[in-house]
Amino acid sequence: MPLELNQQLMFGLAAFIAVLVLRRLSWGRLEVIAMITLSVTASLRYMYWRLTETVGFDNMVDAFFGWGLVFAELYTLCVLLLGYVQTAWPLERKLVDLPPDLEKWPIVDIFIPTYNEPLSIVKPTVFAAQGLDWPADKLRIYLLDDGRRSEFKEFCEAAGIEYLSRDNNIHYKAGNLNSALMKTSGEYVSIFDCDHIPTRSFLQVSMGWFLRDPKLAMLQTPHFFYSPDPFERNLGTFRDVPNEGDLFYGLVQDGNDLWNASFFCGSCAVLRREPLLEVGGIAVETVTEDAHTALKLSRHGYNTAYLGIPMSAGLATESLSGHINQRIRWARGMAQIFRVDNPMLGRGLSLGQRLCYLNALLHFFYGLPRLVFLTAPMAFLFFNAEVFHATALMVLVYALPHILLSNITNSKIQKKFRHSFWNEVYETVLAWYLVAPVVRALVTPKSGVFNVTAKGSFVGDDFFDWKIARPHVVLMLFNVLGLVAGVLLLVRGEVSATTTLINLAWVVYNIVIIGASIGVAYEKSHEWATPNIKAVIPASLVFANGKTLACETHSFSTQSVGLTLPHALDMAIGTDVTLALFRGQTEFVFPATVVASGRTLQLAFEQLTLVQERQLTQMTFSRADNWATTWGRGPQDRLLRSLRGIFTHGLQNIVPLFLNASLSKVARFLGHKTS
Repeated sequence: MPLELNQQLMFGLAAFIAVLVLRRLSWGRLEVIAMITLSVTASLRYMYWRLTETVGFDNMVDAFFGWGLVFAELYTLCVLLLGYVQTAWPLERKLVDLPPDLEKWPIVDIFIPTYNEPLSIVKPTVFAAQGLDWPADKLRIYLLDDGRRSEFKEFCEAAGIEYLSRDNNIHYKAGNLNSALMKTSGEYVSIFDCDHIPTRSFLQVSMGWFLRDPKLAMLQTPHFFYSPDPFERNLGTFRDVPNEGDLFYGLVQDGNDLWNASFFCGSCAVLRREPLLEVGGIAVETVTEDAHTALKLSRHGYNTAYLGIPMSAGLATESLSGHINQRIRWARGMAQIFRVDNPMLGRGLSLGQRLCYLNALLHFFYGLPRLVFLTAPMAFLFFNAEVFHATALMVLVYALPHILLSNITNSKIQKKFRHSFWNEVYETVLAWYLVAPVVRALVTPKSGVFNVTAKGSFVGDDFFDWKIARPHVVLMLFNVLGLVAGVLLLVRGEVSATTTLINLAWVVYNIVIIGASIGVAYEKSHEWATPNIKAVIPASLVFANGKTLACETHSFSTQSVGLTLPHALDMAIGTDVTLALFRGQTEFVFPATVVASGRTLQLAFEQLTLVQERQLTQMTFSRADNWATTWGRGPQDRLLRSLRGIFTHGLQNIVPLFLNASLSKVARFLGHKTS
């Protein structure tokens, strides 16, 4: 229905007030559906008006910039609508108990693929797999070493697990897994990346659904990370702001599950061997072999499931460059699927499954639209291009309801797993780097190779990664120049002041987002081979004179433990003690050395035997309550607080960038490789 300016303004205000009221209600999912309805109405009204009233461009410059922005907005609208389909009503699958008769429990093969990771990263995963609560005669553990390393084979022999390798690296991880499938025979296969450490209860919690549903081919659980990713570490937001992947594992996968479209994510999952072999094993046609495998299983009529309980934990990417390379591989793989096995085409999928897969594919096409939004105001500020053929007030009364209602609605839906505006920081960091790989994969889907995400490396000193930040610095300069140009336009009064102010507000917002993105390139020193994890575990200290002291841990790692004591102790550095850790009635003791003392005590483990290393892993990393108590328990989203946080992070990085960058750094930025 076409509305005059005042009528559209009243509609926008009424809808805005309605969603503010609805977001405070708790009617199950009904208030969410109502908010989605209002948001979709406002967004579709905006886009209809946009396409019918604002695209009568007068010249090539206006048309070039105008249609570029229109297509970016159409992309965003499609992703918004598909996102609502995915997240409006998450299934929230519950547990299914296993039969009390252990004879009815199936044989499960545990696959732990590795290529170039150090043994120190792989060991805890193997030890935790050995501690799974599952009958020993029905559990087989295989280390799949594509690096063909003798020390790994020796470790497997000493640890009592099977070592598998092959004489080539064809198809990378997918080929490694498929090779193992041909050498094993368990009815089920559970896959863990070599840094993803399972808890003791993993199989008992996940296997019940397979025994209930004979058509279930794959069950995925969340990827939980006990170390911060580059965004969390470099911006200091670890456990305060949900990371980039939390939305997918916390909400999107649960929404996919409603439509029987849960994705296989390559690790922390269980697959039924027979249907997996029926579809040809792990998919090798694309570099996102996991999602493609799930798509194939769905096409063959099998069910997939998602259980939103974190029952394993791993290492996040350790540098911004490594994080970007990982996302490039994901984006390239999704573009390959779009070309070679498009879910909108072919048989075997329901409409809901097609839409869920379509949104996953479209997500990684955000690079170009994001760059358009980051540069669009300059079309008017630099070239006086009219990208909207409408008055500034008409733009506001149609665009603001679309923007505000979608943000408030998504804040309500995503509050535990994504804070508002942070997705724009994530996308801005990656946008420049995704455009070329995605386009290349669309044109030549067989191009590119599988790149392994490095784990176990470290950054010795703080540094600013000029090479990675280069496109963001250029975007920042353009927006700062746009800000100057806009102020000059206001001073001269040659164009509409309202239009100029709208574009200036847009530029300021872009500067803040880009500033926060640049902040991610300030790499903080770390050594993630042994990150400390906060956890309270009952413990006891045994001193050389035989006396004991009851205490508890406050943190642990593979090489050390921090203890909270009932009273301060003054102990010499290097003192040898014995530490006992408890799990119910189970107790294991470990020799340790004092490295710091006081009200808290820091102990280091030295020269543990293989048996003691296994016991330490199973008393710490394998505890079922470790990760569930953290999952989705951080601060929930509040729009204004999140916006304030984005502005704080954005602005505090602009001043150091422009004031502290030396001439030598600028020279390197312009023409040399730097770290």
